[in-house]
Amino acid sequence: MRPDGVERFSANLRFLCERHSSITAVCQRIGLNRQQFNKYLSGVHLPSPGNIRLISQFFGLGTAVLFADPDEVRMLVDGNYFPVLERLRGSRQFDAFMNAAVLGAKRETPDIAGVYDRYQYSSIYKGSIIRSLLCIYRNENLYQHCYLERFPSAEARGKTDYIFKYHGFTVPLAGRIFFFDFESVQKNELTTSILMPVQRSKTKFMFGIASGIAATMLREPYATRTALHYRRAGLIGRADMAIATTLQPDDPSIPRDVLHYLGDGSDMLRVS
Repeated sequence: MRPDGVERFSANLRFLCERHSSITAVCQRIGLNRQQFNKYLSGVHLPSPGNIRLISQFFGLGTAVLFADPDEVRMLVDGNYFPVLERLRGSRQFDAFMNAAVLGAKRETPDIAGVYDRYQYSSIYKGSIIRSLLCIYRNENLYQHCYLERFPSAEARGKTDYIFKYHGFTVPLAGRIFFFDFESVQKNELTTSILMPVQRSKTKFMFGIASGIAATMLREPYATRTALHYRRAGLIGRADMAIATTLQPDDPSIPRDVLHYLGDGSDMLRVS
């Protein structure tokens, strides 16, 4: 293991532990010795493969994520401790569902991990297309994802009016990709998507339908066409943030295949 790998692991471990009440409580729940755990936190020692697996399972992240760039890990997990996700991870019913989904996905073994540009017509800024950032990553035997929406201010150039961040589970099944996500800033919205992976020349897309409903009527329930455009492997970094914005449909940065699929947005379903 390269020294920078040890440093990344210890930095990420410290960040993840900050979200819990105490280091002692974390050690007790994982089943690791506190003195040895301190050496992991300080970067003196790297855990054994077995202990790395225990730590990754406790935090709900794949082992590879623990060695990623700390800034990218912060971007990924910020908000990921939304109580709904924690309750789902501990639910027997959801565990049974995910086990079935994992078994089905193993037959397909799709290569879907990475960073995507996500496009759909906005349910907030009527007539505009929102381009958000979405990251799919492996978490042991299953996929998880997060995506971030950023709405720029109409009055003050360079400022942002709204930011929404979603975390959830990704299930490849029967040639489709199913997304189940929870908004983790206001903590009041559930969204679902069903998309079909498509390869156009050397470019990867996903096309399908997304729907969402909030716990309050501040955001109308909606259903709309959604498209993903593969950007690169890895996690979301700070340099990617600039692309998360709202666009006019004639913006030349929108891929032609995406714009053709989205149409004029007149078929977006909203409940008012």
